[in-house]
Amino acid sequence: MTLDDERQLIAAACRILAARGLAPGYLGHVSLRVDSERLLIRCRGPLERGLAWTTPDDVRLVDFDGAPGAEGELDGWTAPNELPLHSEVLRTRPDVGAVVHAHPPAVVAADLAGLGVRPIIGAYDIPGARLAAGGVPVYGRGVLVRNQKLAAEMVTAMAGRPVVILRGHGLTSAGTGVRDAVLNAIAVDQIAQLSLAVVSAGGVLKDLPAEDMAELPDLGGAFNHETAWRHELARLR
Repeated sequence: MTLDDERQLIAAACRILAARGLAPGYLGHVSLRVDSERLLIRCRGPLERGLAWTTPDDVRLVDFDGAPGAEGELDGWTAPNELPLHSEVLRTRPDVGAVVHAHPPAVVAADLAGLGVRPIIGAYDIPGARLAAGGVPVYGRGVLVRNQKLAAEMVTAMAGRPVVILRGHGLTSAGTGVRDAVLNAIAVDQIAQLSLAVVSAGGVLKDLPAEDMAELPDLGGAFNHETAWRHELARLR
């Protein structure tokens, strides 16, 4: 993909997060590793309106410390205050190519209510069930992750998992690419919403039995990721 293609991909990812309710306002960002020193990231522009209206122009090339990654890249745009949240994940985890940071209300509410992201679902969302079964850790500080020290704390709490919940704040989701990072975030949000609904209805959360988890098939990347991503893009239209 060219840089222009990648800018379009990140812009679409931001709009998907907003459409799904994970980034309903103007907070949150998506990044993609370009090389060992630079990343593309959704920045704040002169006509900022929120993630739902992100365009490729809002996606700028910067280095891991926030300096312009090429001449003119930050003219009129500002890198996120929480750039270290992205760059520290990319620095320390070579398996990660993209990072999503969002503020899903259901995820924040479920965590504050003491409801961890547990494998309460099965065939409803097989990738989500497996993600939950592997564990979704929590970074217990409700801070703005605006420097390398705080970002390192968050990465330690993340413990190599795809998603970490940020208490009183939101979540950070990682993936090999933008598509995976976004779909991981959506899966966690869906489980948080279901958990809140179950408890609100007077129910008790129960993990899927191990034998049922073992029975869930791997439907393959073409279905779990490519079809799911096409669906998310179609929902935007």
